[in-house]
Amino acid sequence: MNRYLYFAVFASGMTVLALELAASRLLGSSFGTSNLVWASIIGLILIYLTVGYFVGGRWADRSPYPQTMYTVMAWGAFSAGLIPAVARPVLRMAANAFDQLQIAVLVGSFVAMLILFLVPITLLGTMSPFAIRLAISDPQKAGMVSGRIYAISTLGSFIGTFLPELLLIPIIGTAYTFLAFSLFLLLVAFGGLWLSTGWRSVLRLAWMPLVLIGVGVFLAGAPIKNTTGQIFETESSYNYIQVLEVDGYRYLRLNEGQGIHSAWHPTELTYDGPWEQFLAGPFFSPQINDPEDVKSMAIIGLAAGTSARQATAVFGPIPIDGYEIDPEIIAVGQEYFDMNMPNLNAIAEDGRWGLEHSGRHYTLIGVDAYRPPYIPWHLTTREFFQSVYDHLDDDGVMVVNVGRAPDDRRLIDALVGTIQAVFPTVHVMDLPGTFNSILYATRQPTRVDDLYQNVLYLYTRGDVHPLLIQALTKLVTNLQPTPQSETVYTDDWAPIELMTNSMVLKFVLLGDMERLK
Repeated sequence: MNRYLYFAVFASGMTVLALELAASRLLGSSFGTSNLVWASIIGLILIYLTVGYFVGGRWADRSPYPQTMYTVMAWGAFSAGLIPAVARPVLRMAANAFDQLQIAVLVGSFVAMLILFLVPITLLGTMSPFAIRLAISDPQKAGMVSGRIYAISTLGSFIGTFLPELLLIPIIGTAYTFLAFSLFLLLVAFGGLWLSTGWRSVLRLAWMPLVLIGVGVFLAGAPIKNTTGQIFETESSYNYIQVLEVDGYRYLRLNEGQGIHSAWHPTELTYDGPWEQFLAGPFFSPQINDPEDVKSMAIIGLAAGTSARQATAVFGPIPIDGYEIDPEIIAVGQEYFDMNMPNLNAIAEDGRWGLEHSGRHYTLIGVDAYRPPYIPWHLTTREFFQSVYDHLDDDGVMVVNVGRAPDDRRLIDALVGTIQAVFPTVHVMDLPGTFNSILYATRQPTRVDDLYQNVLYLYTRGDVHPLLIQALTKLVTNLQPTPQSETVYTDDWAPIELMTNSMVLKFVLLGDMERLK
């Protein structure tokens, strides 16, 4: 009997961590994957488990019977399976609130989502105290039995950490991941009930899997979001991925949908975004005054290939290495964004790792790897920028897309200071109509006058792609003074999340969200 008890503890521990990981994905599609969201999920689940441990200990002393434990487990499993169905209308309300920047609705729906996990996590938190109470027959072995149960539960939690992200969510989606673990744990509970009291106690709860199967049928084919213009959505190991089509333009959105990661139109190349500003970078160099002087390019944060497509149109079929950590995004780019240029080598790797292990050098390296509101911290350090510097041609340039708040340029200042620890010259422009700034770092010392001279020359040629002329014009008219900064981020110290969280909270609390409408 104890062997099955240990198996039940293993299954319960696995399910709790699986629910936590699945919760991050469930909320991520509407609220994003910021550290604030993660902290909320982890913190409240720990609180729910704490309540479960406390209640479970007292409950087990009052009713130290296997039937009680397995009945509680069944209810915990069942209530976990209901989460995706109950959450669906709340998540759609949150998605609409995010699109319309309705902060009160957004906060309310976020709190409602977290409350959904109260019942199942608290009930499953009672399992370890129950199991310890049932397994101890000799008080002198209480320590050994308790340690064994916690070890088995933790081992289950270890398995539950990897199964959702690496296997189930990419294959069956977040909602069915909840249902899969719920049904599995429900079967484990039924097995325990059968072993301890026979089939009668199982039959009394036999309606539970039928209800969960009904939930699965209800969710079958239902979209995660119902955004106007949505033509495709999917989930990968990294992201919720959404493709919208509006007036012939296609847009790639990830997770909560704040920020357009790629744009496409069958005949147009101008999207008024940050992508075309990467094209202007090489022309800070006095040695590059012809588009044909740009020989190669790397993109860290390829997404669905907007920058690569524009660069191919302007510079010709130059070799382009595009690093995109999510292979599913690459597949979406190829199917929905015509990301099939023969000169583009789409590489499904982390951009920093891929660049550091590349033997190639480039005229232009673009860094555009945002997961709003964060830029990955390991792409903001002196060591990373040194790797970029080492992979540039002698007259090469790095271009970085950076987000900011309306009146808060701390992140811009910090990145400029860090880049200046490696590159001799950094130039800054603000992208009009957005909260984006573009940083240009040149491998050789350059002056703004070098850019002006190249722009004047290209204006007079008459054979330059209009997209490049537009990007250069926007750059020249929106250049900003390069800030003075002594901040240098390193692999050991790069508080990018702390700074970004501060910017976001200040932005929201001061009511600046209204300025986005």
